[in-house]
This record gives sequence, structure tokens and C-alpha cells, in this order.
Amino acid sequence: MRTVLKLKWPITIVMIALTAALFLLAPNLTEQAEEAGSFQLSEEASSQLAATILSEAGAAEQTISLVIDLDEDLDESMRDSLSSMASEIEALGDPITGVLNPVESPELEEQLISEDQKTVLIPVTVDGNDEEVNEVADEIRESILPDDLTAYITGEAIINNDVNISAQEGLKRTEVITVILIFGLLLAVFRSIVTPFIPLVAVGISYLLSQSIVAFFIDWFGFPVSNYTQIFLVAILFGIGTDYCILLLSRYKEELAAGHSVEESIINTYKTAGRTLLISGIAVFIGFFAIGFAEFPIFKSAVAVAVGIFVLLLVLFTVVPFFMALLKEKLFWPAKKSAAHKDSNLWIAMSKLSINRPLLSMLVVAVITVPLLFTYNNSLSFNTVDEIGSEYESVKGLRAIEKGFGKGDSLPVEVVVKSDESLVDETTVPYFEALSREIEKVDGVESVRAITRPTGEVINELYVDEQLGLLADGLTEARDGLGEVQSGLTEIENGLSGVSGQTGGAGGLGDAAAGLAQLNGQLGQVTQGLQATGNIQQTVGALSQISGGLTQIQQGLEGAAGQAGELGAGIAQLSEGISAANSGLGEIEAGLTEAVEMMQAMSDSETVRDTGLFIPEGTLESEDFEQVLDRYTFAEGTGVTMEVILSDDPYSHEAIETTANIKEAVERSAKNTPLEDAEIAFSGISSINSDLQDVSSNDFTNTVTIMLISLFVVLAILFRSLIMPLYMIGSLLLTYYTSISIAELIFVNGLGYDGISWAVPFFGFVMLVALGVDYSIFLLDRFREESFNGISVRDAMRTSMAKMGTVIITAAIILAGTFGAMMPSGVLSLVQIATIVITGLLLYGLIVLPLLIPAISVSFDRGVWWPFGNKQKKR
Repeated sequence: MRTVLKLKWPITIVMIALTAALFLLAPNLTEQAEEAGSFQLSEEASSQLAATILSEAGAAEQTISLVIDLDEDLDESMRDSLSSMASEIEALGDPITGVLNPVESPELEEQLISEDQKTVLIPVTVDGNDEEVNEVADEIRESILPDDLTAYITGEAIINNDVNISAQEGLKRTEVITVILIFGLLLAVFRSIVTPFIPLVAVGISYLLSQSIVAFFIDWFGFPVSNYTQIFLVAILFGIGTDYCILLLSRYKEELAAGHSVEESIINTYKTAGRTLLISGIAVFIGFFAIGFAEFPIFKSAVAVAVGIFVLLLVLFTVVPFFMALLKEKLFWPAKKSAAHKDSNLWIAMSKLSINRPLLSMLVVAVITVPLLFTYNNSLSFNTVDEIGSEYESVKGLRAIEKGFGKGDSLPVEVVVKSDESLVDETTVPYFEALSREIEKVDGVESVRAITRPTGEVINELYVDEQLGLLADGLTEARDGLGEVQSGLTEIENGLSGVSGQTGGAGGLGDAAAGLAQLNGQLGQVTQGLQATGNIQQTVGALSQISGGLTQIQQGLEGAAGQAGELGAGIAQLSEGISAANSGLGEIEAGLTEAVEMMQAMSDSETVRDTGLFIPEGTLESEDFEQVLDRYTFAEGTGVTMEVILSDDPYSHEAIETTANIKEAVERSAKNTPLEDAEIAFSGISSINSDLQDVSSNDFTNTVTIMLISLFVVLAILFRSLIMPLYMIGSLLLTYYTSISIAELIFVNGLGYDGISWAVPFFGFVMLVALGVDYSIFLLDRFREESFNGISVRDAMRTSMAKMGTVIITAAIILAGTFGAMMPSGVLSLVQIATIVITGLLLYGLIVLPLLIPAISVSFDRGVWWPFGNKQKKR
């Protein structure tokens, strides 16, 4: 420290210059956080795999919805306006790749106009990243939407952008409120106009410098970053930095009051309070550094705080001594006394219980905390919309869709199937319908839109039972047609017999009539046989022979007509009748032949046996299927998508559970089918949240374990005890679970949210444990120092509580106030984290730390230093 004091001017100038230079040169941390995105799942996660598949196939378009909320009935004028808007949006060109006109066809009307005709959707497909999607949305708002129309633009990219905007606005409010709050608290504590500026300057330098270093690390090494990074840097550096400054400045004031010179006072301050500060800083650093072992980048992004703690310690050991030496006693002007230096009457009173009656003290803590633990249900929410509130346009759009079409229709789950070979042929497509059937059976699924059911309604004509019914109807028509032909031939036969009688059977007319009668008889037998046996193939053969006989008779009559004089016209007319009957038989024969071929194809088809579907050849190439293929296929038919509409809110717990069941149903149904070897993934907000639930749960357990083990090792080394770290960490765990139980009661039971935001338990735990350990270190390091003086454990603890109580309570209030600055941020997860940390710090500083820690310490007596022991100084 003497060297630092000698070089105080060069060191301070270098620190300030370095801070300014890096701040000007460093990348923008806010933009880096926005680019990283709200959800940073691994590539193995199903939702990310789906995104990768679509991106690599050039089909990674995003769909946003223009939601129109109508006050009046949908009339022709509004229909024209909707059609015009759709055309104008499409005319904007790249990156827009498609617009659905809701009034273009009855099928689209059914999908895009609500039943009450009050809500209309115009889906817009955009081939671009989130930034380009939001630019398109801005252009639609500015250049196309009429001012007198109630309309919203929403979609996943729009919502995520609003979350980012909300977080950044919240950060700005938090920064301003934090500075004002800390200045006011320091003013009250030190009763000095000058003193509050020292922590603010020191922490301000630390924040700007660490922010710049983190930004460079992100660029150079791919350092993890999220919207939480800056906010936590602000809250923790300002909070804990102020606490450390209070510790230093309080001790410095004591040293000056004891009559020491300025230099000696600074040196003594850093020998005592500086050691405590260093131990605390190392413990907090290790706590946040351990987060670097997390797998999930969102959680991992809090490791930036470890960088901030390192920089903070550097500033506290260089810049703060500079101000101490420069300002001397004037640092505390105009106050002569500081409330921070008085013994804590509150903790002295509490020590009478915790030190004199430790078991009762432990019982008091148990009575306060344990009942709350039993109320904890670990209810988590993955509802991003709750993060930003209902005033944002994207949320209003979602609510309008939910009102008009149902909650699940707003953001469906998309099943993405990709293969190396074409999936769009008559032998593969039926399996997508089988897949749709299985998905539709899952509880919580409203409907499925797929290549075989583009509007969500089943195309019955593709099912074999429907086709067989149509064949049966065709056979009935064929029988009726054969009866009509038979009746016609009977009339022709009668007419031919009459003409033959007039000519005396000349020209073979009698033979023709007899032949016609014979053929007509055969036709009757064929009709009866078809009706009795349904043997289409046999019928086709017989009809072919009858047709040949009719052709011969017709040819004979045509020859006789030329020789029959006046009767020739009648004979020719009879010949034309036979020709017409023969044509009718030909049509019937062709229809029956087609039926035979179709039945044979059905018989040979594996899809009929596996799925109950049969797609006749050429069906998929028809015009009717062209629009369907455009919508549900990609990568030249090697990829197929399916949309699953959920009956629940896509953000809800139920939707996450339904999505997990859908995944199981698809995996089960794809086995032993042509889809078994295809790559199948799931996208959509419910799928993302399902992945988040799995990843965050596993990572929370693993990272917390690493963090606690790291803290235990560091504390064991610093305190030379295996007992102390155990109950220090145990007390923090008790405080955390009590605090999150209180938060759950407030936000879930009280305010009606689905649960605590999914990231809150992790960050709440990390913040509370890493920061709360400071206060136990403040107390127990002073306890260690007092114990070295040869006094009893009880006396050492009693003195430590009296001396450190005010410092700890003041520090806890300041740190709680810093997190309290998050409350007006408007971001739900930050408000919940702040609630947990504030509750935890106050609970720890006012109840757990003064009642539980001393009670356990004195219960162990000298065993608290096991196994290393505590060497006392000789008095």
C-alpha cells in the first residue's frame, strides 16, 4: 500500500485514461446483447435444430401477422381494403416473400377471419433476420396501415424485439435510480456532502472499465452475453462496491479519529478492513466465476460480473487510497461523526439471545423460515409476454388473436421433417396424415395443419374407406347405366324386328335383331352378375365382348341402310342408337377398368395397410395441390412442415407439457415408416420453452453445485475451518429458499402470474448467495480477529456483533436499495430477482445472520475451527 500511495497520481491518471480509452474503443455491449438474442439454446436443442434445418434449406422465413380488430361488420368495402392492403404489402418486395390475402378464397377466409368476423389476420412471410423483420413491420406501420384502422403487428421476432427494448429502457431507469439512491443513502450514513462521491466515482470507473473489457471479450473470445449482463453489472458493482467503500471509509475514519497520520490510517485500513474486503471479493469472484461452467449461455452471461468484481477490487486498492490521501479529513466534511462507526444496539440486543440461548435462537429462525418453505411449489413461468406488459403492440396483437381465434392459434408448434430424398410422393405423404392423426390424439392439441389437411380439416377423399364408398357408388351407377343401355337396346331390337317384318328379313335384318336380342340378354346377365358378385374384372371382360358384337351389328346395319331404299333412314337411325349404346358401354367399361386398376393399386399399396390412406397417381401434381405444396414443403420436396394448433396459451405450462407429448407421439409414430430415418425437429415458442425447461433445470443443478463447492473450498482455506463454510453456506441456502418462497407467494398466489420467470431462480440464487456470503464474512472475519486476542468464543462473537452490526445492516440496506432500483424497470424477471435479493438480504442481515450464525458458532465453541484449530495471541 505504501507503493500505491507513493505512485498515487500516475496510477490514478492511468486508470482514468484507460477507462476513457476503452470506453470509446469498445464495442457496444447493448448491441451485442441484442444480437445474442433472448434465447440462446444449444444447437442440439430441438427448436434450434429446426431453425438450422430451415436455414440450411433456404426456408428460414419468419411469419409475422398483421392483426386487424374491426369495430363494425366485415362489409364489401372492408374486403376491398383488406385485399388492397395485402397487395400493397406484397408490393414492398424483398425481404417479403409472401402475403396471404384473407378474402382471396373461402378456404383462406375460414382460416384468417374469425367466426364473428371482428378479427382478421394478414400473415406476412419475411426471409430475413429479426432486425429485418422489425424493419418490415415498421415500414408496414408507416406506409400502409390507415390511421383510422385498429391494427397490430405481432410475431415471435416482434415480441423478442419488444423484450429487448423493454430490457434496455429498464437498464437506463435502473442506472439513474441506482446513482440517486446510493447518493442519498451514503449522505444519510456519513452525513457528509463529499463522502458519497468517492464510492460513486470508484464504482463508476469500475463499471465503465469492466463493461468495456467484457465487450472486448465478447468480440475476441465469444464471451457469453445477454440482456441480464449490463443490468447485473450495474446492480452488483454499485451495490457491493458501495458496501466495500463503506467498510473502507468507516475504518479509515476510525483510524483518523485514533490520532494516526493520514498515511498510517490508510495502511491500517487496508491491513484490517482491506483484508476483509479482499476475502469477500475473492469469495464473490469465485461464486460468479463458477457460473462460467454453466452450459446455458443465458446463465453463463452472469460470469461477466466476475470480471467486474476483479476490476472493482483493483479500483478499490488504487483509486480509493488516492482520494483518502488527497482529501484527508476533508473526505468527511462537514460531519465529524458517522453513524457507521457506532456499535449496533440492535445486534447487541440480538446477541443476548443468539449467544446466551443458542438453541432458542435457532428455534426462532426456524419458526420464521420453515413454514414459508412448505409453501414453495417451484412454479416456473416461460411466458415472455409477461416480461414486457400489455402496453406493447406485439402483446395487443397476441391478445386480439387469442380473442378471435383461440390462444393456440397465435403461435403454433411447427414440426419440421427433413430427408435426403423426396418426401412428396404417393407412398410417403399418407404417413404424414398418420402422423397428424397421432398428434391430434394428444391432449391439448386443437388441430393439425399438414399437407394432407391444409386447413386443419381432414380430406376424407384420401381415405380408403371413403374411396371404397365412392367405388361402391360408381358400381351402382354402372349397374344403372347398364340397365339404361339394356332398355335402349330392347327398344332398338323392337324397332329392328318391325323393320325386318316389313322387308321380310331382307338384308339380314332378322339375324341382326336376333343377335341384338342375344347380346341384350348377355348384358342383362352381366348386370345381374355385377350386382350379385361385384366382380368388376369379369364384368369388364364381358362388356368388351358385348361391345364387339354390337360393333358388328352396327356395321351390318350401316350396310343394310344403303340398300333398303325408303327404310334406309330408319335403319340408319337404329344403327346410330346401337352406336350410342355401344359408346355408353365403352364409358362404363372404362370407368370399371379404372376402378379395377385403382383397387389393384390399393391391394398392392403398403400405405393402405399402414395408414388407411391411398393417394391415386398424379393427385399431388394437380393444380389443387400446388398451393398446398408451396405452403407445407421446402427444399424441393425433401422437407415438409406441419403446424400444430394448441388449445392452451403457447406460453403456458400446459403448452410445454403438450409439446413434450407431441414429441413423444411423433417419435413413436415415425417408427417403421419412411419417416423413421428423416430428421425431425420442432420449432415455435412452445418448443423453445420446452427446450428451455429441460436445459435450465439441468444447468441450474449443475452450476449451483459447482458454485457451492467452489465457495466451500475458498472459505475453508480463508478461515482455516471446515465447519464455518458449512453453516455459512447452509444459512444462505435457508435464506434463498425462504426468499423465493415469499416471491412465489407475492407473484403467483398474490398477483396471479403462472409462476416465477424461468431464469429468476438461477439468477436469484447466484446473486443472493454470492452477495450474502459477504456479510457472513464481515462478521466471521472480525470474529476470527477477536478470537486471536485470547478471549472466549462467546466474548469474541459478542464484540464482533457489536462492532459489525451497523456496517452490515447499512451495507445490506444499500445493496437492497440498489436492487430496489430494478423495481421500476418494467421487466418482470428483474422485478422478481430484485424481490428475492431484497427479501433475502434483509432477512439475512436482520434475522438469519445475527440469530443463526452466532448461535451455531458458539455451540461449536473452539470446535468451530476444526480441524485446523485457532492459534490465539498471548495477551
